[in-house]
Amino acid sequence: MKIKPLADKVLVKSDEASEEKSSGGIIIPDTAKEKPHKGKVVEIGPGRTDENGKIIKMNVKIGDKVLYSKYGGTELEYEGETYLIMSESDILAVLK
Repeated sequence: MKIKPLADKVLVKSDEASEEKSSGGIIIPDTAKEKPHKGKVVEIGPGRTDENGKIIKMNVKIGDKVLYSKYGGTELEYEGETYLIMSESDILAVLK
């Protein structure tokens, strides 16, 4: 990966929304669906710095599947793939 997040930022590859059908058999297009709020951590920053200059380690690691806030992060496209870059605080939970 050529994108390296800074400080407490995390790069997440969002899970793809699967095709859905209504109970009547109508296919719901991607544009009408809510984006998924979970994904896989693909890169992390070194951690945030406290007021004494000490780096506080990240709680997530590369490969973790995470659940993040609905409006968290900034979407970016890199080499044809879509990613989210967000603060570690936007991550709500690590899925086991």
